[in-house]
Amino acid sequence: MKEKIRIASGQGFWGDLIEAPYYQVISGQIDYLVMDYLAEVTMSILQKQKNKNPKLGYASDIPELMKRILPVCKEKNIKIITNGGGVNPESCAEAILDVARSLSVNDLKIAVVLGDNIKDRIDDVIASGCELNNMETGESILSVKDKLLSANVYFGALPIVEGLSQGADIVITGRTTDTGLTLAPMIYEFGWKENDYDLLSVGTITGHILECGGQASGGNLLADWESVPDLANIGFPIAEAYPNGEIIITKHESLGGKVSFETIAEQLVYEIGDPKNYITPDCVADFTTAHLEQLSPNRVKLFGVKGTKATDFYKVSCAYSSGYSAVGSLTYSWPQALTKAKAADKILRERLDKLNLKFDEVRTEFVGYNSCHGPLADNIDEEKINEVMMRVAVRGNDYNSIERFGKEIAPLILTGPPCVTGFAGGRPKPSEVVAYWPALIPKKLVEPKVILFS
Repeated sequence: MKEKIRIASGQGFWGDLIEAPYYQVISGQIDYLVMDYLAEVTMSILQKQKNKNPKLGYASDIPELMKRILPVCKEKNIKIITNGGGVNPESCAEAILDVARSLSVNDLKIAVVLGDNIKDRIDDVIASGCELNNMETGESILSVKDKLLSANVYFGALPIVEGLSQGADIVITGRTTDTGLTLAPMIYEFGWKENDYDLLSVGTITGHILECGGQASGGNLLADWESVPDLANIGFPIAEAYPNGEIIITKHESLGGKVSFETIAEQLVYEIGDPKNYITPDCVADFTTAHLEQLSPNRVKLFGVKGTKATDFYKVSCAYSSGYSAVGSLTYSWPQALTKAKAADKILRERLDKLNLKFDEVRTEFVGYNSCHGPLADNIDEEKINEVMMRVAVRGNDYNSIERFGKEIAPLILTGPPCVTGFAGGRPKPSEVVAYWPALIPKKLVEPKVILFS
């Protein structure tokens, strides 16, 4: 058993800082690089790509990244874990192997976790008595079954552990919990058991800290954000993990950003719901038991975490087609910028009503005034602002209505209030709306499968 392992965060979402994983592997010693690419809506985007081309459906940034980091990772014996396989982890593995061959990186083993994609099994799942009821409304998925774009089960750490146990240098998964990516190497290296609930919970909370990349090392920091050094060269967080469950969050000293009580505390309350019951496939972690201690600059200790047994269910993330939307904008300048923008909105709505267009929702926001805080925005002195952008969005199931809305924005330039600019990109076009459907499924109905590629 190793005395400690160092697990480095490399991506917080698909579209995160491209240089981050490269600098994580070259700037100091780490044992694992974990990269989280998936958000709930990402799966439906990837599924659409795969429908058009069966070789696609994974995070397309990965092969290019591997050209840069594979030789370093092999030389330093750094293992890579990522959920960037999306809906096609097998093709992702093949693409990485192609890169490895082109670089003469030999003996590369890649474990692929399958089984999370249940879109083609929906009828069988329903027939078993599980109607994948919406966790928020209780409604059966039958109401949107014919509109489903994707349906993926959140697996946890154990399939990744199996891949590591098979000698994998890289583990690629589909829809896996963000926390499972970081917990898995701890279970594998330290031999933690499925009933070591406190250890699994501290590993889970560590995964929660790493999952958003630079957000735990000074990015998006509310507390004294101006004190964060060198954000242009921010170093993503690293978890220094020990067999007894002690965790130290740190970063490479040569990189910017900072790891402090505040950066970690803010990340701990990010997207957790009930802090006493953070439910994952591996355990139920109690965030209220977590203790933080600043040991020294850029070193924060996490300890004292308690947890309990996991539930008998997996969460399922489904996406379905829910009509269309379009967004258009115009900018009005001083004087009376807000008054002009509000007048333009009123004119536009009257014209839309006169056309008898069908919308489920029409929403207007005035950027520079209320786009962030909505009705809570304070009144402003129009004489002290230079400009306001009027941004109008419509949503509905009638494609023709959404399309016609796009033709009513530009005419306001010559038939509405004065001092207007900012119309760019042509008429707004209808875009498909992808809606989210969260559900639960008994674990007995789903079986993860691990395949080794080499």
